[in-house]
Amino acid sequence: MATVQQFPTETKGLREAGRPELVELSDAEEFDLEIVPVAKRIGDATVRMLAYNGSVPGPTLKVREGSTVTVHVTNHGDLEATVHWHGLRLENRYDGTHDTQAPIPVGETFTYLVHVPDPGAYWYHPHIREDYGQELGLYGNILVVPEEPDYWPPANREELLTLDDILIEDGKVAPFGRDETSHVAMGRFGNVMLVSGETDLSLEARRGEVVRCYLTNTANTRVFNVSFSEARMKLVGGDSGHYEHEELVEEVLIAPSERVVVDVRFAESGEVTLKHTTPERSYNLATVNVADEAAEPDLAQQFAALRTNADMVEERKRIEPYLDAPPDKTLAFVAEMNIEPPEGPVVYACPMHPEVVSDEPGSCPRCGMKLLATDAPTAYVCPMHPEVTSNQPDKCPKCGMKLVPADLAGAAPEEHHHGRGEHHAHHHGEPEPEHAHEAAQGIEWEDDMVEVNRMTTTENMRWKLIDRETGAENAAINWKFRVGDRVKIRLVNEMDSDHPMPHPFHVHGAGRFLILSRDGVVEPNLVWKDTVLVRTGETVDILLDVSNVGRWMAHCHIAEHHESGMMFSFEVEETR
Repeated sequence: MATVQQFPTETKGLREAGRPELVELSDAEEFDLEIVPVAKRIGDATVRMLAYNGSVPGPTLKVREGSTVTVHVTNHGDLEATVHWHGLRLENRYDGTHDTQAPIPVGETFTYLVHVPDPGAYWYHPHIREDYGQELGLYGNILVVPEEPDYWPPANREELLTLDDILIEDGKVAPFGRDETSHVAMGRFGNVMLVSGETDLSLEARRGEVVRCYLTNTANTRVFNVSFSEARMKLVGGDSGHYEHEELVEEVLIAPSERVVVDVRFAESGEVTLKHTTPERSYNLATVNVADEAAEPDLAQQFAALRTNADMVEERKRIEPYLDAPPDKTLAFVAEMNIEPPEGPVVYACPMHPEVVSDEPGSCPRCGMKLLATDAPTAYVCPMHPEVTSNQPDKCPKCGMKLVPADLAGAAPEEHHHGRGEHHAHHHGEPEPEHAHEAAQGIEWEDDMVEVNRMTTTENMRWKLIDRETGAENAAINWKFRVGDRVKIRLVNEMDSDHPMPHPFHVHGAGRFLILSRDGVVEPNLVWKDTVLVRTGETVDILLDVSNVGRWMAHCHIAEHHESGMMFSFEVEETR
């Protein structure tokens, strides 16, 4: 059996990762960005990571709307590279993909002209072996300051926070093969949470202060559902600018690569916790220590005001004819699994619901996943009461649950490390009365099939985008548009798939889009987007506003799905 060549993990001789800088750039200014290996402390481990300019995250670039800056990228990393400027409608040749440039060899430099036409929070990251580079720390924010002085509501100050996780095993980042992507089924979930690269981030605020938080999900696959305890939160912006209507919210959902802009008012002194909450558990991500000193000026009245933005109201009028119109394009999301069965007698089981076992191939009635062949069991056990065993598939006398094959019962998800370096069991706090899938809102919150996910690669698992009009799949899709087109695209996340799960669908800088509807329900609050989360079994209609000439990519932004081929490119030509 051939040895899998892995990327290095040794930290000896590497400089220690620093904290990210805020770099303000004027129009036409130049900046140097360097990809380098670093040693970084994460919890109890010191691990080898990759960094832009020696920090994780990389430096935040603060640029005024309409500016163009020059960024010289030098690659001293582990493999050839590009830098993708996520969400920016810049010149096509600087988009940072294999479609638009030759990769930057190790030791070489490439120069990007980065144009920033739209206000908001954007980010930059690799587009070659994104699963590896992004997990290792190659990501950083771009803050585009609006020309319009009251584009955003008043705030005392701003914070940019990246939300991430990383998989640490045996004191190192879990290994990556040089020639093969793993964890292709669900994406690589981490067991350590990071906010702005830290496990124990602590921020400061003053009593009554309104802080504008730009939140970016830089994780490979994890969806975050975040809130601030003991503080009110106002949703004001998304991927590419402000919302139609500002609204007070309890929590915000952020899929991989999405950005959310919230104003947070810390009304009382004390400790506030930034949390990530799922139907089954809660993670403490960071703390905010609120001093008793009052913030000046007092913006309580302005925070309470919920504004409506006239430019987005106009967009509401413009989309009206498209709501009931048939889609111009329909794109389906589908998985194919081809895992070789073991030799000898087999049964078919769901990796996510080990109690679902069949003598015949089929799909799980609970989540729709393809049942996988596994060795026919010689022993059965109760997942709830492991002391209850049998050589027959009976029911547990203690709880009535169906006994499952013993080897499947042992394949539970691993322990997770939460913020502040704490260790908690996978299930903690009060148990939920139902399994995550019944309460999950069409989202995979955790890796519920750890061993199966780890063994899936681009050889045995294929994620597909399918043009339902032509049947073309992934790179064979050949869409052509012109500048000025408004294209209604229907995104269908098929349940008739070997592994139904949510997908964050991202469109590169050909334009930006508005969400028209989800499962036929008109989107109540418009914001310009470049990424949309399409939940399991969901149909989402978007309207792409085409504005930029070139060859552009569209893909799932789960890094491992992208690497498995769940992407295509399309052409945009000038208006006739």
